[in-house]
Amino acid sequence: MVKNSFVSVSSENRGSVEFQVFSFTNQIRRLTSHLELHKKDYSSERGLRKTLEKRKRLLSYLSKKNRVRYKELIAQLNIRE
Repeated sequence: MVKNSFVSVSSENRGSVEFQVFSFTNQIRRLTSHLELHKKDYSSERGLRKTLEKRKRLLSYLSKKNRVRYKELIAQLNIRE
């Protein structure tokens, strides 16, 4: 079992909303740094937009279901509301 900053990785919680948002956030940060170097990589830009939209939908779902968990996740990942 690997421990991240706040989400422990195991087979039980990989489907949780928090873990999915965490992995999407890591992917978004990686793609953003890639696009800073490769400004004309439109395929990666499209992938970034799709990943942003997926994370947005998951965060919207979490904010409707459990506002406290949503606020904690936003604070821990240091992303805007």
